[in-house]
Amino acid sequence: MKIWYQSYVDYENGATYWDMLRKHLDEIASPGVEIDIRGITPHDNYAHPLVEFRCAREMICNAIRAEKEGYDAFVVGHFQDAGLYEARSAVDIPVIALGEASMLYSCQLGQRCGIVTINTRFIPWFHHQIAKYGLRERVTGIHAMQFEPGQILGAFGSDERIQEVVGLFIDQARPLVADGVEVLIPGGGIPMLMLSQLPPFDVDGAPVINGIPIAVKMAEMAVQLRDISGLGVSRVGDYAKAPPEIVQEFLENPKGL
Repeated sequence: MKIWYQSYVDYENGATYWDMLRKHLDEIASPGVEIDIRGITPHDNYAHPLVEFRCAREMICNAIRAEKEGYDAFVVGHFQDAGLYEARSAVDIPVIALGEASMLYSCQLGQRCGIVTINTRFIPWFHHQIAKYGLRERVTGIHAMQFEPGQILGAFGSDERIQEVVGLFIDQARPLVADGVEVLIPGGGIPMLMLSQLPPFDVDGAPVINGIPIAVKMAEMAVQLRDISGLGVSRVGDYAKAPPEIVQEFLENPKGL
C-alpha cells in the first residue's frame, strides 16, 4: 500500500520538522505500507484564509497526481483541511484529512472536545470547519496561542522552545477543560508532532491527542475497506465526481496572473 502524505511545509523551510515527521510516519505505518511526504512551495507560512486557498489548489492537483501515479490513498496532513471536499470529488482513491479525522476520532474518546490552535486568525476558520462536519455540539471550544506557522517550526530541535510551546498550550487548554472539554486537539500537524514527543500528555486529566497516526490509520483502513467491499465516498452530494474534462481544465488553469 502506498500513501501520499501532503505536508503544507516544504523541506527547505521545515527540514527538522520533516525529518521528525518522516521518522514518526515510519514508526506508525503498518507493515507493507509506504508513506511518501510531499510538500507545498511556497509553504503555508502565514495564518490566513487566502494562504489556505492557495495551498488547497496545489493539494487538489497533488491528489489527482497521486491517483495517476498509483497511490492507494492521499492524506491531507494539514488541520485546516482546505480543499478536502473538492479533492474527494476529483479522485477515487480515499482522501483523509488531518482535521476531520482528528475531530471524528476525538468524539469517540469524550463527549466534548476542544481545539488549541497556534494563531487566533485560525479560530473563525475552525468554527466553519466544525459546522461543516456537523460537530458543533461535540467540538465546543477553540482557544489559540499566538504563533505564525513558520515561527512554531523554529521550536523543533530546541528543548527550551518546545517547553515554551508546551506552557502556552497548557495555558490555553486549562480554561477549556474547566468549561467541560474532555479531549484536547492541538490545531495543526506541527504542534501535534511536537507534543507527541512528550510522555502521554494530558491537561488536568483531559488527554491531548496526536491526529497524525489517526489520519494515517484511517487511510489504511479506507483502502482495506475499499478492497474488501468496494466502499467509497458517496457520489450523490458533496462528493459528486467531476467529469474528466473539468478535472483537466482545473489542472491546466494558471495559478496566478
